[in-house]
Amino acid sequence: MAAICWDGPEREKLWRYNQHYFDDLNARDAMARTEWQKDILLRWVEDNPPAAGSGWEPYPTSLRMVNWVKWVLAGNELPQSCVQSLAIQARWLMKRLEFHLLGNHLFANAKALMFAGCFFSGPEAQRWLKRGLSIIEPQLREQILSDGGHFERSTMYHALALEDLLDLYNLLNAFSGSDKCALVLSGRTDSLLLELRERIPGMIYWLQTMRHPDGEIALFNDAAVGIAPSCTELLDYAERLGFEVNESAQSAATELRQSGYIRLKKGPACLFFDAAPVGPDYLPGHAHADTLSLEMSLFAQRIFVNSGTSEYGTGAERLRQRSTSAHNTVEVDGENSSEVWGGFRVARRASPYEVRMQKTHDCLLASACHDGYQRLPGVVTAKRNLTLTDESLKVEDTLDGTFESAVARFYCHPQVNVGVAEDGSVSLFLREGQEMAMNFEGAAKVSVIESTWHPRFGASEKNHCITVEFAGSHLVSTANWGNS
Repeated sequence: MAAICWDGPEREKLWRYNQHYFDDLNARDAMARTEWQKDILLRWVEDNPPAAGSGWEPYPTSLRMVNWVKWVLAGNELPQSCVQSLAIQARWLMKRLEFHLLGNHLFANAKALMFAGCFFSGPEAQRWLKRGLSIIEPQLREQILSDGGHFERSTMYHALALEDLLDLYNLLNAFSGSDKCALVLSGRTDSLLLELRERIPGMIYWLQTMRHPDGEIALFNDAAVGIAPSCTELLDYAERLGFEVNESAQSAATELRQSGYIRLKKGPACLFFDAAPVGPDYLPGHAHADTLSLEMSLFAQRIFVNSGTSEYGTGAERLRQRSTSAHNTVEVDGENSSEVWGGFRVARRASPYEVRMQKTHDCLLASACHDGYQRLPGVVTAKRNLTLTDESLKVEDTLDGTFESAVARFYCHPQVNVGVAEDGSVSLFLREGQEMAMNFEGAAKVSVIESTWHPRFGASEKNHCITVEFAGSHLVSTANWGNS
């Protein structure tokens, strides 16, 4: 077998992390690669002695431990050297839990300890199991909001959190009758299973609400397709575990009040509106400066898309992708609505307020304000009103305060062709032949520029962005598709 480079500058750290996760052990058609997977498992143990390299950092260690145990539970036999390594990894992780990071990292640590505690027998395994449980119980209540959303307000991390809860539910059902669980958990097993049964349906509904008609997630905050299991895979998994998955339960207008997102669906249009806080006050690391941004599908095709996430780290591209200018919202004086910096940091951040949703007999309405630009010398308040009918979308943006420049942006999916006329009107041509026209009141200048969309890590697809410069403090952008 060719040499495997587990570390080194040839690849970014996120890429290296993924090498150490071993997600392929539980991927689609994994059983067809069993012998190859055994070889890679053995190579990992040989090439990665304890505490050496990025593979031994707590987060990749946690994901790898779970994948190894799930692979065994699927009917495979873990080589003995890997069994020994798994025990060493659990001991290592037990002393390096990521309380300094909290969030999804700490939850992943605790989940891994519970998996290891159920896999092994004996007093040490019992300690792992007990420690994992002591973290999972309070974090479950902290991280899962009452509307079912994950508290970091990222659609991708919500999907990962749902997988975590489904895995834990599956694990506890498989082991709850065994002696090892009874020794530590006693009645707490039933209590945790009950809480998981209560929370998972809300998480399923949240995921269904925040998916486009193409079946995949809208891209708000750090979000990309292909990191978490797909929506279809997660919903199938939930159904196999006995949870009800009812797509028809989705209403025309849904406000996920605690999370801060609104979904409007009318006629051929499906729109998502971000009136959410950037994340927990103490954990905004996966936030973008995307407050009051929107995404929309039309005729089951994505049309307006936020720019996505293709990389982590602290480089210029990471900063750009988190910026206000990379999202379908309004930028004032060239500043971000929330001060994103350092890859995973946010200083002063926008807070939405006056969030409203309304249904009438012929339209759906949503509106919100944010205070992210009140820190500027002109103390600017941003307000956005959305009106969706069967044939049109009207976006009204109002800025209250003093400013030098303001720009509204509408990023289009790569398969949408865009043309701008001399009068500033814009025509959009969808891949299935439908057309949409956009007109702007209160615009000083309308341009169509080349840009990029990043639906996956490591991916960059060319697209177009409609940029609309404000002539004053009020801009009305109207999209019509009534003749399509």
